[in-house]
Parts: sequence; C-alpha cells; structure tokens
Amino acid sequence: MGRYSAWQEVYSIDESFVGLRGTPAELEQIGREIRREVRQLTGVPVRVAMGATKSLAKVAALGIKRTPDMEGVLHLGRYGEEQMAQILDSIPVTDLWGIAGRTGKRLAAMNVRSARDLRDLDPKWARKKFNVNMERITLELRGNSCIPLEMVPPSVKDQLIFSRSFAQKITTEPEMEQVISLYAQRVSARLRAQGSLAGHLSAWAMTGWADEGTVPHSAQASVGLSVPTDDPITLTKAARALLPKLFPHDGIRYARAGVVLTDLRQADGVQPLPLFQPEFEGRGVGQALDVINRKFATTAVGVGLGGMKAPPGWEMKRELLSKRCLTSWDELMVAAA
Repeated sequence: MGRYSAWQEVYSIDESFVGLRGTPAELEQIGREIRREVRQLTGVPVRVAMGATKSLAKVAALGIKRTPDMEGVLHLGRYGEEQMAQILDSIPVTDLWGIAGRTGKRLAAMNVRSARDLRDLDPKWARKKFNVNMERITLELRGNSCIPLEMVPPSVKDQLIFSRSFAQKITTEPEMEQVISLYAQRVSARLRAQGSLAGHLSAWAMTGWADEGTVPHSAQASVGLSVPTDDPITLTKAARALLPKLFPHDGIRYARAGVVLTDLRQADGVQPLPLFQPEFEGRGVGQALDVINRKFATTAVGVGLGGMKAPPGWEMKRELLSKRCLTSWDELMVAAA
C-alpha cells in the first residue's frame, strides 16, 4: 500500500492509513487498484475506505462492511451533506473508532446515541465532559482533520498488555490467582524487552458475553507502584494484591483476564535511591528468567505460581495454530513436486 503514497501509517497488524489526494472518483479508482494489488501479491482481501479524516475513513469502512455492492471500496466524498447526516444517524456511537462501551453508556445517558449526535455536539463541551480525544473525534466527524498520520512509529509502547481467553472457565479464586501471577510475569518480560520500567499496574477479568451459565460480570482494579520497576516478583505481588477486587465471590465463570502496565519510562532514566528500591530490585531475577526462557522455551521457568511444570487446563488452546514456518525449524513447510 505504501507504493501509492508518500504518507503512510501502519496502524496495526491488519490496518494502515494512507494519505491520498484527488477527487472522490479518482481516489476510488486508486482504491480499486490497491485492492487488486494487495489481493494479487498477498492473497488477502482488504477494504479501502476513504474520508477527509481518519474518523470518517473508519465510518466508510463500516459502510463497506454493511454493503457488499460497494465491492470493498468507498469514498465518503461522493455523498452530499444530507446523505452524510443520514449515514451518521444510522451508526451507533459505540461503533465509532475510539468510543468504548463504557464511554458509550455515558454518552447515551446524555442522549448521544448516534454518530450524528456526537458530530453535532459542541467540541469544547465534549472535551470538558470527557477528554481531548472526544473533542477530536467530534471535529473529525465534521471533516476537520485533528488526528494526523503517525508515519514514524514510537520506539517503545506507552502501555503493555498481556491478556488471553481461557480454554475453560475460571470459577475459583486460586485459579484466578494463578492466572494473574502468570500474566504479570509474562508482561514483565515484554517490559524488559523494550528497556522500560512501569509505574502503574492494573488487572481486569470478565465473563463471556454468550455464557448463560453465569451472571454477567466484569471487574478492573489498579495500583500505583512505589518505585518504577520491571521486576517480575514485585509486579506479581502487586497483581495478586488486586485479586479480592477481581474475584468478589466464587461461582462467577470468568472467560478472559489481563494485566496492563502503564506509566512507562526508560529504565536508564530512573535511578531511585537504594533506600527506596523494592526488595528484589537489582538482583537480576527478571534478566535471569529471560535468558533461560529464550534458550529453552517461552515458559520454561517462572517464579511462584507463574512457574508451572505443565500448562494449566485453562490456558488458551493452540491446536489450530498456523505453522510458524518462518521462525521454527520444526514447522517448515514441505513442498511436494
């Protein structure tokens, strides 16, 4: 896709923003070329959605998904003001890019239920009641570009998450304690890999949306760390301390959980006094675990409940995992002449 523009942001593993100039008809023609090219070279079908802003391009992507007759390409510039109002009126506000379910509930309480309702809000009011991102989305829905392309990806992430769905439901507190301990150690390895320390940890757990055998429930708790750290023992202890808030009582059938590290800063820029260092800081426990796990296996060794000899029954099943033919000698593709 980068062949078609000098401005490109690789947003995620399956999404990219590209800057293009031209009339809607000209750009839709380029969109069809992009779609054919990607399909021919990768075998992957894609949608090419266009708008004056990132948020409107995401709206166009929703339109393509709903209307197969568009054949995967749409530029919202083909519609007039009245048609755009009708389109935005048909889109629930929670379907918009950047609007999560909890934010959607707050907006609904303010009688903002559609993308059109949000577009017509006073941007300053949206910022006051929510944040600057809500103000930007409001302006972007009006066609004012406020979220620029990020053509140079950040060298490090500003938050790290390790989350998984369970192969079987978690119903007891000891099982959830094992989950949280293991996830805290795995996300700490990612933290050390990018050379960062975390100042804040949060954990969450939730039931499955289609599980009729339990009361719907979700919980989230967080804690600030006294000293920024990447130590797996310190992070595991912090995560386990949140367990009572995540698991109020037995009987809830949790389907998914995660541990999130935020308030990240470079490890070489933080030098706390020895008096304030955590108990295990400076002993190199995390670095030792990383060396062993890189040499033998991702989960060869851990600490406490995170050091398990065999995978627990709740770990996500991976029998249908695609072959890792580019990274594993044992899974190379075999070609028959």
